[in-house]
Amino acid sequence: MTSASSHSMPWHRTVTAMIVAGCLVAIVNFGIRSTFGFFTVPISEAHEWPREIFSFAMALHNLVWGLATPVAGMLADRYGSARVLMAGAVIYLIGLLMMAFTETPVMFNIGGGLLVGVGVAFSSFSIVMAALGRIVPAERRSWAFGIATASGSMGQFIFAPLGAVLISAYGWQTALVVLAALSLLIIVFAWPLMSQNTSSAPRSAGEADLTMRQAIGSAFGHGSYLLLISGFFVCGFQLSFIVVHMPAYLTEHGISKEMAGIAMGLIGLFNVIGSYAAGIIGGRGDKHLPLAFIYLLRAMLVAGFVLLPVSNLTTLAFTVSMGLLWLSTVPFTMGLVTVMFGTRYMATLYGFVFVSHQVGSFLGVWLGGRLYDQYGSYDIVWWLSVALGVFAFLVHLPIREQRAPRFAVA
Repeated sequence: MTSASSHSMPWHRTVTAMIVAGCLVAIVNFGIRSTFGFFTVPISEAHEWPREIFSFAMALHNLVWGLATPVAGMLADRYGSARVLMAGAVIYLIGLLMMAFTETPVMFNIGGGLLVGVGVAFSSFSIVMAALGRIVPAERRSWAFGIATASGSMGQFIFAPLGAVLISAYGWQTALVVLAALSLLIIVFAWPLMSQNTSSAPRSAGEADLTMRQAIGSAFGHGSYLLLISGFFVCGFQLSFIVVHMPAYLTEHGISKEMAGIAMGLIGLFNVIGSYAAGIIGGRGDKHLPLAFIYLLRAMLVAGFVLLPVSNLTTLAFTVSMGLLWLSTVPFTMGLVTVMFGTRYMATLYGFVFVSHQVGSFLGVWLGGRLYDQYGSYDIVWWLSVALGVFAFLVHLPIREQRAPRFAVA
């Protein structure tokens, strides 16, 4: 069905079905990978590997996820989001099974690093958001981005405790097989988005007629886009370090595994509130200023958490507060991309911003493991996270919220 014929269907029902479908995809995609921190210790101990090996595979999957996102975006902008999401689910499944059954670090990196990274990229919420961005009217777009982002967090809230329970009850290998099987749900949930599959993304009213190559070239010549890219690096660094290393950090400071599972789940739950609120705020006014202050608040939170003694109370206070600021950067960042460049090449141009996020993720995860092995402590990385938060705050202040010159219709 072409996009033209889908417009003639009752608007509310079609769009609602697609939004729900997109949210369910985001829940499964994000939920499964939010469990990986709980596998750090059991997999490292089972294979008698130093932590750096598991950390490197996770860092690699973050990097590959980033590098594959513009490719997934180009394919989605060309062939429709649903086909890309379905392909991603199959690759995700194979990667998870390889994590469960490989014996060597090289094969573990191919499965848990390379394949999981590509699978996550092709089935991720940035592809879902690109689909939603085209079917939702401009005034509701920020809200739709907030909903899609919030769903990813809901996945973390559901899957993080589930992952911890599966490992405790059945062991890490069975837990990975169960998660692999669940990844196939993405194919089912992506089906309603097939109606939005066009041969290529249509140009919206008020957008200049550019080829994809012209669009990419012009975007990289736009100062505000480059500032946005450099700031999003910090988001990746901070979040991925916490996802992978926080459970181990908490256990070392006397917090129980169950409590750590609850704490990580709470990040997801409160992220639902934060992301949804960010979507609404982004639809009402400025996007770059709230975005800048999110980074400043994160820096202050991390500093406070590291300076105070670790207890159940400080842990919960930190994860709840951090949850509110977790992916609330995404609706603002995606929103700024559409303000500057419109929706036609949105998946591709957000994809390049996201590469920067994932380079940050790679460094946050890998440095966490590397410096921990070297110094027996995570303190250096926590403080690096504070400094980067201040940097991101400063970088977002001069961003200009207007259509980039080449993208505006004369």
